[in-house]
Amino acid sequence: MPQHKSAMRRVKRSEKEKLQNKIYRSKFKNLTKKINRALEEGNVETANEMLPKAFSAIDRAAKIGTIHKNQAARRKSRLVKRIDRAQAQV
Repeated sequence: MPQHKSAMRRVKRSEKEKLQNKIYRSKFKNLTKKINRALEEGNVETANEMLPKAFSAIDRAAKIGTIHKNQAARRKSRLVKRIDRAQAQV
């Protein structure tokens, strides 16, 4: 455990930040999983409807620093590619 007062405060702050990051990360991961599940079932329309929500959650996570902006762009790109492939098969 830290001995200095500032180090103790930093531990508290990093714990709060860790919880916030976990919340934002789980939001966009859950939406991504829902989109993937919909695509596996063949519901391309449902996946298209959920796409803006997933984009918003990913952008929000990147904005606050939970994930890097390049990772956000990569995740969004992969989602769109997956949906486009599913639409081409239909």
